[in-house]
Amino acid sequence: MNKLQMIDLVAEKLNLSKKEATTAVETIFGIIRDCLLREEEINVGGFGAFKIKRRKARKGINPKTQERIEIDETVTPSFRPSKALKDLVRETIK
Repeated sequence: MNKLQMIDLVAEKLNLSKKEATTAVETIFGIIRDCLLREEEINVGGFGAFKIKRRKARKGINPKTQERIEIDETVTPSFRPSKALKDLVRETIK
């Protein structure tokens, strides 16, 4: 499912116009994005949590040249599903 399909589904399920559904979906994604940029964790009960993960700088080896290299710190968004969501997926998809 892509974002346009999600907007169509939201519009259908909530009996909204496509414009209203677009605003709702864009607002939710915007809130998640803005919270992550402030390094705030977003917990959605029964669904999961969005947060920022930091990986410290470290030493590595270039696999082609075997040369030692420094790998910079990385920052990435991550999603951790709730137990309820994991259980639902495990029970439903086999």
